[in-house]
Order: sequence, then structure tokens, then C-alpha cells
Amino acid sequence: MLKRTKIVATLGPATDTEEAIRSLIEAGANVFRLNFSHGEAEDHIQRAQKIRKIGKDMDKYIGVLGDLQGPKIRISKFQNDKVTLEAGQQFILDAELDKNSGNDQAVGIDYKDLPNDVKAGNHLMLDDGRIQFEVTKTTATTIVCKVIVGGILSNNKGINLLGGGLSAPALTDKDKQDIKTAVSMDVDYLAVSFPRSAADIEEARRLLHEAGGSSALVAKIERAETVNDESILDDIILASDAVMVARGDLGVEIGDAQLIGVQKRIIERARVLNRVVITATQMMESMIHNPIPTRAEVFDVANAILDGTDAVMLSAETATGDNPARTVDAMANVCQGAENQSLAKTSNHRIDIEFERVDETIAMAAMYSANHLKGVKAIIALTESGSTALWLSRIRSGIPIFALSRSTRTLRKVSLYRGVEALEFDPTVLARHDVNRLAVEELVSHGHVQNGDLVIITKGDSMGTLGGTNAMKIVRVGEVI
Repeated sequence: MLKRTKIVATLGPATDTEEAIRSLIEAGANVFRLNFSHGEAEDHIQRAQKIRKIGKDMDKYIGVLGDLQGPKIRISKFQNDKVTLEAGQQFILDAELDKNSGNDQAVGIDYKDLPNDVKAGNHLMLDDGRIQFEVTKTTATTIVCKVIVGGILSNNKGINLLGGGLSAPALTDKDKQDIKTAVSMDVDYLAVSFPRSAADIEEARRLLHEAGGSSALVAKIERAETVNDESILDDIILASDAVMVARGDLGVEIGDAQLIGVQKRIIERARVLNRVVITATQMMESMIHNPIPTRAEVFDVANAILDGTDAVMLSAETATGDNPARTVDAMANVCQGAENQSLAKTSNHRIDIEFERVDETIAMAAMYSANHLKGVKAIIALTESGSTALWLSRIRSGIPIFALSRSTRTLRKVSLYRGVEALEFDPTVLARHDVNRLAVEELVSHGHVQNGDLVIITKGDSMGTLGGTNAMKIVRVGEVI
């Protein structure tokens, strides 16, 4: 049985070799994330080249996702690398303090406008909320705080404002340079960190196009203000090609108690608005060092799948963990277990909606037919851009969708779509009356269908035309097609 939910695995020191990358693909990885917060441009370029080479060797279309660092607001460094803070003590964040001179009384900050963004009574969360401050006073350059939750605070830890509202722009100078690097690597997806509105995504797309790129954009939802206003969230989703539920910073800003409900809402809105959605952060964190996941982690991954996420993501688990391939394999097993549940196969998606596009209407009709006609074993989408495959994948089903395309870019792009498998197929070089038969034979040759199975085919009268899907046909394998 094919795994429907896609797995995004982050590459890093633990998975730099071709052997390691190959083992992750064999275990079930579909997309590789390259985190621009770490490493040099050349490191990422070499990793992307390895992914492309190995994918070609294995006859698999593997996606590459470049992840921009964004305006991660951090403290600077301490003289002795770390300090221990006690609850109740005063501690100062000082924009003018030398970046290497922090002590147990004060530390520098890299975002110099932070004192203008906060006021007395605000709560600052450091190191993913492990250390918590209450702001008691601000000046033009300092933030005087009372330690609410103490502990060990080390160099370069992140700062979040509980409730959100920091003014740092989504795209830094580093990000703008990394966009050019991403274009040179021809990444399939480019993730934008900390967008505040659709305008941030639009700016990233403009910069991407100016650099000569056409990657799909992923909006990482991690600011409180983007989920506190439904219209802002929808605008960001619509401006993007995909969204990521980035639960680390988002959880710190809105509180973990609110996070599960917000996660469900983001997944639901992404699917309704026909966008891909990735659920990320700490999904199997215990497996960084342990050989098996906790039961809570299994439930977490399964819950996201039952909610309809297209993909689940691993970060440090595969970048620096002790068991990268074992972790991917464990996640793949959870995916298949959750996908077997009836809830994962039934859908009321857009059942009461009128459609404006012919190709989307064909896709919806095909999925309805597939879910309600006994004997259907596969759906073939002959697609140029991948749009039909995306629409098909918005409806819950247990029936595999095969995107057949002549475009390598499209075949890599659908690596993130739930339930969609990519197969290279060029209908433009075939006689029109042979296309359906040869498309079905492609599935037979890979062992996906056999004589007697029903297959639904979607295609356009004009092969190779974007948005041209206007026909659906149901055929039986083994009969004259």
C-alpha cells in the first residue's frame, strides 16, 4: 500500500552523505528541507545536487524545500557562553551592549528596535519559552525585565513576544541573498519565515521572479497576529502555494494550550482554499536520541493526518539525530496506520460549492466518482502544471492519484501533495487514440493496477496546455481502451 501523507525530512550533519540520503528515501522521505538558518550557501547547493542525483538513480521524484531564516530575534552572547537566572531577579536586554559581553545582569540583542516594540507588562519568551520575562520598564535602547521563569540561558537564544506584534520585517538582507541561492539550486519550494501578511509573501514572490526563479512559496505560520485574525490568515494562505504550521514559534507566541485548535483551523482553511499544508516541529523529537517514538508523538502525527495535513515534517530528528532513517520509517508507519482509518477516507470537501473552472470541476467529479464507484483502484491525472492533481488531493480518499506529466518541475512539485504519486509520461508525442491505453499500461508496468481494475482518467483535449483538463473517462484494465 502506498503511503499517502508525505514526509519532509531536514538534512544536516547527520544526513550529509549520499548513503544517508538514499536511506531516508527508502524509509519514506518525499521532500528534503534545506534550512538556510544553518550552514553556508555552498553546503545547501551540494546537498541539493546530491538529492537530484540520488532521486534520478532511484527513479523517484524528490522535492527540495529551501527554508529562509527570517527575522529570528535573538539575544547576543555571554562572556562565559551561558548564565543562570533566578526567578524574581532583574535582567536587562540592552541594544547597545557589546554582542559578546553578556553576563547575569544583562545581554545584548540583535534586533535593535525591540525596545520600541514592547512595553511594561509584556511577557517575553526566550529559548522557546523555557525562560520567561515580564517587562517592567523600557528606554530607547533597553528593556528592563523581571525573571518569571528562570534557568540556564545560553548564547543566541530566540526571543518571542507573548501575543505577537514584533515589527521585524519578514525578509532580511540574508533572506534576499538566500533567495538568489535558492534560485540557483532550482528548489521546488521556498519557505518564507514569520510573514505578517500576504504582502510579505507577495514581496518574496517578486524577489524570486526577479532572480529568475519560479519555485512554489510556503508561508510559515508562526506569528500570533496571523492566526488571531481569520482574514489575515486566509489572505496569507491564498497568496502562497503551501503553508506550514510552524508550531515552535507559533506555540510560544499563542501558548501551547491554544495551539492544537489553531493547527486544526490552519489545516482546514488550507484545504478549503486548495493549498498544500505541512505540519511541523517536534513531531518525533524523542527520536533524536531514542530508537522508538513516544506514544504521545505517535498520536500527534496521526492526529495531524486525520485532520488532513498533506505532509508531516522532521527537523533535528533527521538533521542531527542518532536515528534518521529509523525515524522516517517510524513516521511512515504512523502515516499508514492513520490513513487506514475511515475518517481519513471520507470527505465533504466543497460539496455545496459551485465551481468556476472546468478543470477543477473535472477533478472534483473524478474524486467523487472514485470514492463512490466500487472497483476503482487508481486515478490518472494527465497534467501539465499539476493543478488537477492538487485539486484531486484535496478530497479525502484511499485511492491513489497518479500525476502523469512530461514536466520534471511538476513531477517534483507533486511530491508534497497528499495521495499523489508522480510518473513521467509525455502525451504530446503520442497519437491521441493511444494516450489512455498507454497511460494505463504505465500503471500496470509499475504494479499499481491489474486486469479487471477500474481506473479514472482526467485529461484535456489539447495535450500540453496549462489548465486544459476538460474530460474524465472511466476504463477497465484489460479491456479495449
